[in-house]
Amino acid sequence: MSGNYQRVTKSGYDFYEVASLLQKSLRRGDVVYGARAANELFPMFTNYVWNRLMTVSAEDCADMVTQEIVALYDGWEKVNQNKKPKDKGRVFIAKAIVLLAKSRHSRDADVLNILVSDRFPEEELRAALAEAEPIIGVDKTEMTIPTYVYDVHTRRGRKMGMTKQKFLRDEEDCLTDSESMFGNLNDMIETPRYLAPQPLF
Repeated sequence: MSGNYQRVTKSGYDFYEVASLLQKSLRRGDVVYGARAANELFPMFTNYVWNRLMTVSAEDCADMVTQEIVALYDGWEKVNQNKKPKDKGRVFIAKAIVLLAKSRHSRDADVLNILVSDRFPEEELRAALAEAEPIIGVDKTEMTIPTYVYDVHTRRGRKMGMTKQKFLRDEEDCLTDSESMFGNLNDMIETPRYLAPQPLF
């Protein structure tokens, strides 16, 4: 292959520039440029478009939208079964573009990789590993089972008088950054009979 080979889109644009436009337009919430860039890459580079859209969902979005992009891809695959070339169902790509552009945006994941993980000082990593080594290297025979393991679901817990009510209370209390959909969760736990759940709002 010649060193002068240039990958181009169907209208002759530089492939890499259009690919960059696709992601950066979505990052800026611009559905027009996003759709135009995707159309320029479609259908010759359709797999690349879907891969880039999934990357955007993880790299640029604060909302959890990756599963929606995967579902749209699955829908696109379904409507294109037994069709060649895969030039039908472009609406699924458009829907993904709308979803990604309208999403709340955040670069935290990529920043975490580039500015934190990649820059984390080696000496600090080595110190952390040295500190963790005694914990990581504990032999199973030396492990002390925490008392919270012994709940109503274990033989020892039942012998200790543990109840389902205590299990529900203890496990709810130990959660970090928790939020229940039930506004009356405490009453539901404390009441031995059925208590209709109430919405949080």
